[in-house]
Amino acid sequence: MIVVDPVCGMKVDSEKAKYKAVYKGKVYYFCSHHCKKAFEENPEYYLVHGPSGEFMEKST
Repeated sequence: MIVVDPVCGMKVDSEKAKYKAVYKGKVYYFCSHHCKKAFEENPEYYLVHGPSGEFMEKST
């Protein structure tokens, strides 16, 4: 199933995701270690404000 990384907004395949975390009984999937770490440091921020795209590579 395709889900959205709550930190950067990138689409992630939940069946193949290498990075995941459980918060309040729900599993969240991440595109990278950086996004997972950011979420774990302040999960409520990302759940309230949504993805920021701060860790996504900018396209030129």
